[in-house]
Amino acid sequence: MIRPLVLTSALALATLAAIPVLAQTAPASAPSTQARAPAAAFTLPALPYAYEALEPAIDAETMRIHHDRHHKAYVDNLNAAVTADPALAGASIDDLLGRASTLPPAIRNNGGGHWNHSLFWTLMAPVGQGGEPSAELSAAITRDFGSMEAFKTAFNRAATTRFGSGWAWLIVKDGKLQITSTPNQDNPLMDVAEVRGAPVLAVDVWEHAYYLKYQNKRADYLTAWWTVVNWNTVNGLYAQAMQ
Repeated sequence: MIRPLVLTSALALATLAAIPVLAQTAPASAPSTQARAPAAAFTLPALPYAYEALEPAIDAETMRIHHDRHHKAYVDNLNAAVTADPALAGASIDDLLGRASTLPPAIRNNGGGHWNHSLFWTLMAPVGQGGEPSAELSAAITRDFGSMEAFKTAFNRAATTRFGSGWAWLIVKDGKLQITSTPNQDNPLMDVAEVRGAPVLAVDVWEHAYYLKYQNKRADYLTAWWTVVNWNTVNGLYAQAMQ
């Protein structure tokens, strides 16, 4: 059974409650919007760090465009799509994702884009501030992939071989870690996903996530991205998924 992530308000969207986070980050229980929100109430979360905080891995201009334009567009379009259908009034983002196959493409694409990016921002931290994998997560990675190096190789392969735009994911499924990828703005919580599970780590491989700095060199982007992974958040998501 997939344990849905508990969703919280926009400005508290930095990371899980009780997980060590950056000093300027407000704790939260998991990424997204209000758990039960009225129509047109999904909001753009603030970044938990400055635009330039992830340099040199990710440049400030990319972060500004990615968050302020791309993510904002997903939020605006999701609100418009939900408002247009009175039957969706009060639906949570988890509910919308869980029945994506029954809803219009605008809900699937923009709801996924909003949820995915809300998570993605919390999965990164300035170099040296993201912590390390917990003992429990490290043991699970060794058990399920052989070693941390083997895990990163497999994760990078999923990210680089995702044709076109999409995401690579580390999920918990049936108590074990598994790597998967999804196209466009789909995610493993959706009923349309080939492999469903609880996400604990994700990387955005849409070109808008890296093209200003890396152009078509997705592999170089991924190498740099590992230096800003926020293991504090990943550890918390793993612990939550294993409860």
